Amino acid sequence: MTHDPATRPRPPRAYLVLKWVLGPVVRVMTRREWSGGERLPHGGFIAVANHLSDADPFTFGLFLVDHGIYPRILAKDSLFRVPVVGRVLRSAGIIPVERGRASAAASLEEARAALAAGECVAIYPEGTHTFDPDLWPMTAKTGAARLALTTRAPVVPVAQWGPQEFRPPHSRRINVRALPFPARVRAGGPVDLSDLYDDAPSPSAGAVAAATGRIMAALTAEVAILRGMEPPAQPYDRSRGPAGP
Repeated sequence: MTHDPATRPRPPRAYLVLKWVLGPVVRVMTRREWSGGERLPHGGFIAVANHLSDADPFTFGLFLVDHGIYPRILAKDSLFRVPVVGRVLRSAGIIPVERGRASAAASLEEARAALAAGECVAIYPEGTHTFDPDLWPMTAKTGAARLALTTRAPVVPVAQWGPQEFRPPHSRRINVRALPFPARVRAGGPVDLSDLYDDAPSPSAGAVAAATGRIMAALTAEVAILRGMEPPAQPYDRSRGPAGP
């Protein structure tokens, strides 16, 4: 499905510049396999992806852009403190998230406004590269679920596999020999959260936990399809921190 740009707000000029500059670079560096694009909804929706590598934000973004969607991405606030980079990100409509601070709520407000305007908001629910030793999605933070329950916007899992061959998770190493690296991205159908909706000003802790679990289960199922493997029965618990010795 190719989305009609007229149905969404026009992206900032800085976003288009990033597309023109980075798009060709990412295309040269990758061997892309896109699937599930026909499942991406029209109007505002939340795209959630698994996080494998510093390289996969580029493939995640390009997948959406190739389907006519210019996502408002939630990114860690430390990136916005980098000279020049921060200004470009803000100009492109990227939403900073200040982890563990009261101002993180402001990020969700900005995301809610974007959804109400018919935009796509892109989130990494895990918040960082997975710590699972076999690179399956791990337990997630609750921001995506809270946003979904308060806006009732569709949540679409977008699974990724391959970018970690070029840039392994939690590493500064780059494997140049992997170029062009595989970039397999697959969108699943929207996650059904309708039975968890409530008219209360804030969703209950139980509803948030249930929504988070469903979102990550759906995302893991799509990753399993890409990998052709069965996922673990239980996701790696992020509270345990890094795996291994």
